[in-house]
Amino acid sequence: MTPAARRVAIRGVVQGVGFRPHIYRLAHAHGVMGWVRNTSWGVEMVIEGQDDALERFMRAIRDEAPPLARIASLTSAPVAPQGIAAFTIVPSAPQADATQLVAPDVATCDACRCEVLDPADRRYRYPFTNCTHCGPRFTIIDALPYDRPSTTMRAFAMCPACRQEYEDPRNRRFHAQPNACPVCGPQVALLGADGRPLAPHDDAAGHDDTIERAAALLRAGRIVAIKGLGGYQLACDATNAAAVATLRRRKCRPDKPFAVMLADEAQVLQHTTPDAAERTLLTSPAAPIVVLPWREASDITPEVAPGNRYLGVMLPYTPLHHLLLRDARRPLVLTSGNRSEEPIARDNAEALRRLRGIADAYLTHNRDIRSRYDDSVWFVAAGGPQPVRRARGDAPSPIVLPQETRPTLACGARLKNAFCLTRGHYAFLSQHIGDLQNVEALEHFNDTLALYRRLFHIDPVVVATDLHPDDTAARYGRALARQEGWAHVAVQHHHAHLVACLADRAAGDAIAPAIGVIWDGTGYGLDGATWGGEFLIGDATGFERAAHLQYLPLPGADAAIRRPYRLAYAYLRRLLGNVPLPETPASMSAAERATLDAMVARGINTPPTSSAGRLFDAVAALLGVCHEVTYEGQAAIALEMAATPGAPGALSQDDPSARDVYPYAITAHGDVQRWGRVERPLRERLEIGLAPLVAAIVDDLARGRSRAAVATRFHRTLAALIVDICERLRAASGLQRVALSGGCFQNRLLLALTVPALRDRGFDVLTHRQVPCNDGGLALGQAVVATAVSGPLTATSADASVGVTPCA
Repeated sequence: MTPAARRVAIRGVVQGVGFRPHIYRLAHAHGVMGWVRNTSWGVEMVIEGQDDALERFMRAIRDEAPPLARIASLTSAPVAPQGIAAFTIVPSAPQADATQLVAPDVATCDACRCEVLDPADRRYRYPFTNCTHCGPRFTIIDALPYDRPSTTMRAFAMCPACRQEYEDPRNRRFHAQPNACPVCGPQVALLGADGRPLAPHDDAAGHDDTIERAAALLRAGRIVAIKGLGGYQLACDATNAAAVATLRRRKCRPDKPFAVMLADEAQVLQHTTPDAAERTLLTSPAAPIVVLPWREASDITPEVAPGNRYLGVMLPYTPLHHLLLRDARRPLVLTSGNRSEEPIARDNAEALRRLRGIADAYLTHNRDIRSRYDDSVWFVAAGGPQPVRRARGDAPSPIVLPQETRPTLACGARLKNAFCLTRGHYAFLSQHIGDLQNVEALEHFNDTLALYRRLFHIDPVVVATDLHPDDTAARYGRALARQEGWAHVAVQHHHAHLVACLADRAAGDAIAPAIGVIWDGTGYGLDGATWGGEFLIGDATGFERAAHLQYLPLPGADAAIRRPYRLAYAYLRRLLGNVPLPETPASMSAAERATLDAMVARGINTPPTSSAGRLFDAVAALLGVCHEVTYEGQAAIALEMAATPGAPGALSQDDPSARDVYPYAITAHGDVQRWGRVERPLRERLEIGLAPLVAAIVDDLARGRSRAAVATRFHRTLAALIVDICERLRAASGLQRVALSGGCFQNRLLLALTVPALRDRGFDVLTHRQVPCNDGGLALGQAVVATAVSGPLTATSADASVGVTPCA
């Protein structure tokens, strides 16, 4: 029989995941001849053989794909047979203007871990052991195709033993680009606080004991800076309160929770009570930090996460971490190597400069890091797993969009920044950049944007930014649009949140209109006020502001956010007159009260806000659980922690306790604020009055009701309010889907009360799955809106009705 031949193209995450060796082995198993190679867009091959063998081979490509591979498309076309007599892997073929997906860094696989811990193995205690199933990927890539010369491993020539593994298609290190061993690969070093090497020496068996000596410093209560996959981390003994306090003082992080690294699952169970979904996240190839219920009997010092019932936990994800945890013999705090609000330190010289005065020693190495990469953070609540911070293990894997997009750059937000680039059906949301509040963060933004544009061959024609005129990321985007002559789309903050959630959960379906409950701290509104307690109806092409919390004063703007007692005082003045604070903080002077009275009465430096985040802050201050904050969300977390542990998890229609809620008022207004295209305009806008709620809280406190009871009742009230408004909006719009987005929906108790209650009433509830509900996911929504409204626009045309402006 005459053999057939096909040319095959495979797109997706198919480089750096052992895909070509997998194809090589499949070809030999099925008697297929030909060749395979990497290209700039994916993997290409020519195959020859009998028709039935080729069919079996093609099915096996999908059915037996390597665990880290993600096949987005597999196409083939007949070609003329050439009589190829073998199957080979041929050199890569770079091509301009092609989009190839890049695998994120992957936690150490079991096979590599066993080698590292086996005294008889040549890689015993070698901290850079990896294979095609694990190890660094994105953090070492300079360019595509993914070959060793295009990575920071090009500085290390493989020894004969590593070269033999690399060239053997039957070996799991076949074409593993970071492949290395103690003979030829990167090496660790231990430096003192002054950056000078601490004299190396070997243990009794002749092995380098650098990591053991770093572990000894940690056991002695020292702070050690450790060079990880995407930058430096700061470590200390998590059971040593004095060490944790020292790290807090030096890092200028007085209250914000730290994450801990635990050696294995058994240790995780000693300190926390994870459920099945949480354990799945912990042990996944991404190995993120997972926020878990904290056991009261844990000996991890409470100073790790002050006042919190939850603990951020991760498992070792590199051989270096496995060895360090094994040698330290205790849980370790592991936090980003920076001072608060700065990007993670990446390079050796940079770490020595920026971490001086924080670290007592540096466990460093000589493999360069191309991309800064924080640890990802996830939690599991009602509605399913959600990311809090999308970074290592998640980025740069794209979100697949249901519609084609124009090449677009969305700049995200000033806080928790991540940008988004789109091309075709792919949205590439960057790893967590951080708060754009200093030069280092902006440099990180620029450097990462340049890398993404180069790797994914994206030249934007549209820039999307926040609507806020003074937002740092928005200013950057507008300037870039002017410089490049690109079109510019200004997207309202809460609309972007809504669309981010819809795009996150689209799963190939068109992005259809939904009710959006978008609750967060701050977002610039269409009317110039600060929004944040919003009920929107819309999709990517436009939205209506269907309902919102009452506007209340924000005296001193950022000063009120840092000192929630100012909010509580101002809310009481506006809503209830001269009712005093139930608990006046010692730091609040009579002069400050007089100043606040004048600011609220005259509207001096007191912008109006409908923010749900600020309502949480004010109630936390009313209850006396948090008067001042040192990190975003601190007061809301304190209020959640103050609520009764194990509070009822739903507002069932048959649950008598569902009626134990505070009152609120609803007023209808005839003016409805709109943006973009709206198919079925609403006739009225609902405003939620908060005076009855605040008065009832004050009354509860005056009657001696406990803080726990009041905090729990407050959360129940918000859940009941959400259900009430959504039912009213369903009646007005006919929509059944509700998207929950914005940073307030990181509150587990609020989700536990709200999600089941909405489902009980027949709503289809969407929570985030791939991108954070906080501002870390905002750029995805901005990008999808920009694509939807810019349509056929060129860089020199405009449509003012949807806020698209030319920037030439």
